[in-house]
Amino acid sequence: QVQLVESGGGLVHSGGSLRLSCAASGFTFSLYTMSWHRQAPGKERELVATITSDGGATNYADSVKGRFTISRDNVKNTVSLQMNRLQPDDTAVYYCHAIRGWSYWGQGTQVTVSS
Repeated sequence: QVQLVESGGGLVHSGGSLRLSCAASGFTFSLYTMSWHRQAPGKERELVATITSDGGATNYADSVKGRFTISRDNVKNTVSLQMNRLQPDDTAVYYCHAIRGWSYWGQGTQVTVSS
């Protein structure tokens, strides 16, 4: 059974930091490109950051470049998103996503940034 379980969300003041984690199981994690997406109320889901299967390359949305860092551990089957200098516009539900032909989504974790 494929599972992607996010954790680490919460409430933080503007300028603060959070670290999201996603624990994967039920598929060969090391073969999948992993990404984080987010969806704010009333908005479409958007791609935040991507990391290749071997961790050798990353890509970020312009809105988070220099503030967010995606990383993965192919031994522990986890992918993380370190979020620094958070802003109220970062408030959203954050989703973990795995893709390699097949596509899997986590259930999401809420991040709320107060001004």
